[in-house]
Amino acid sequence: MNATGAYRQSRDQLLRLRGDHARAVAEFRWPELGTRFNWAVDWFDAVASGNDRPALVVVEEDGSATERTFAEMSRASDRLSSWLAAGGVRKGDPVLLMLGNQVELWEAMLAIMKLGAVILPTTTAVGRAGLEDRIARGRVRHVICDAADTGTFGQVPGDYTRISVGAAEGWSDLREAADLAHTSVGHPGTTPDDPLLLYFTSGTTSRPKLVEHTQVSYPVGHLSTMYWLGLRPGDVHLNISSPGWAKHAWSCFFAPWIAEATIVVHDYRRFDAAALLDQLHRRKVTSFCAPPTVWRMLINADLGERPEALREAISAGEPLNPEVIERVRRAWGVTVRDGFGQTETTAQVGNTPGAAVRAGSMGRPLPGVPVVLVDPATGRLVTGTGEGELCLDLSARPLPLMTGYRDDAERNAGAMSGGYYHTGDVASRDAEGYITYIGRTDDVFKASDYKISPFELESALIEHPAVAEAAVVPAPDPVRLAVPKAYIALAPGHEPTEETALSILRYAREHLAPYQRVRRIEFSDLPKTISGKIRRVELRAREQELADGRRASAEWRDDQFPGLKG
Repeated sequence: MNATGAYRQSRDQLLRLRGDHARAVAEFRWPELGTRFNWAVDWFDAVASGNDRPALVVVEEDGSATERTFAEMSRASDRLSSWLAAGGVRKGDPVLLMLGNQVELWEAMLAIMKLGAVILPTTTAVGRAGLEDRIARGRVRHVICDAADTGTFGQVPGDYTRISVGAAEGWSDLREAADLAHTSVGHPGTTPDDPLLLYFTSGTTSRPKLVEHTQVSYPVGHLSTMYWLGLRPGDVHLNISSPGWAKHAWSCFFAPWIAEATIVVHDYRRFDAAALLDQLHRRKVTSFCAPPTVWRMLINADLGERPEALREAISAGEPLNPEVIERVRRAWGVTVRDGFGQTETTAQVGNTPGAAVRAGSMGRPLPGVPVVLVDPATGRLVTGTGEGELCLDLSARPLPLMTGYRDDAERNAGAMSGGYYHTGDVASRDAEGYITYIGRTDDVFKASDYKISPFELESALIEHPAVAEAAVVPAPDPVRLAVPKAYIALAPGHEPTEETALSILRYAREHLAPYQRVRRIEFSDLPKTISGKIRRVELRAREQELADGRRASAEWRDDQFPGLKG
């Protein structure tokens, strides 16, 4: 059996076992693909041949939409592959891809894959320092961005090809590829172990980690994500996620097209709950995935009647509040299902279609994913009920797991120690195998579905002349779940005044990406260990005590300053 047939067999097995979680876990096996595999050629092109069903619908803020069929996406990515190859893109070349929710993003993903090149997805919100880091550590050979963002690269050094969507001085216009005659680019000869994706993700006390995925770890591994989402051929799937982050590849690229479903993307600059609800109805969406922040916003805006075609409601990115599940169930008669995964993996744990959902639980381990709990103190497996660090058993050769953190032997040694991949997340397991998230083993937290590294924010804050030291922790927020709050020890000669607070908040706004925005600061001495390390655990505990909305006497918030709102 060839790679396409083996892949389809495993995919169809999961489709047949939908609704029977126990059998799926017991019987599912990853496909045997042989020595050569390329998802864009061996899977996408195979299902796209002669297929005029819609593959992608990008809905703009004004309601207008751009639609492409599977066959059109296949042909357009072939042309773009030929054009990129003529421009010097070669197998193994890292390509930084910084595009918004526009058709060219999906065409470029497929085209780069067809060349055997390596995709480095990047959010358009990243600043100059972040780009410099990505280009240097990712050894980027080519950059693709929108014409409107080319100016961001004006002072970013590097010997890389410059490609834009639309005309820009000194940049090659990617849209020229549309004028080429269609020719198939053939198979690039990639092996399952060849690199495909590079993702940057935040750490606690160091610069962002560089995660490497292979030609199979995401393209094949996301069979687990498809099963969790409950997708079927012909479905219409809408996911809320920003390009450049792993969840976008999960649910706006791989999982839906593995299932041969239509991807609907609602592109907006400012979230509008009513507009999103309208699209769920208008586009006859059958499955909808969004972070809890978005679910809470929809509830606050009034869910209204259930979208008539909606079958699956999914939440991801942060722990799901049981109240959200109940509110949606009362309004729409569907149950929002939670799940868990990381940039380093595909979906690991999930509440799957047809299975009972336990409020507060992330669900159970997904088919093909060897999830275990490990006692952080002893390194031993936790059997039966209990609490421990969520890990993957390396002896079971977990296919959806990253190759590792590129050029970081020390971090890899820690992440893969003791025969397990360590997620850094602590969870508990009940008698039926349901897993409930407890928290991170480090200080990383999420705000509005974005992972925040305190180290990155603190590094920016201490560059302000008034800041001697800073410690960033999550402050509970009713909409965003949490917002970054900085405890600040002032440098000599500076007073804890309104003017100082405004200056620091404005500086943070100007030097950090929007999703990293520090929204609260408090002037305070910082608690420390004997060795001089800041005890963020004490600060986090203090924020929980203030979770009822009380404001500390020396605290300032961005909503106090009209110019900083939003």
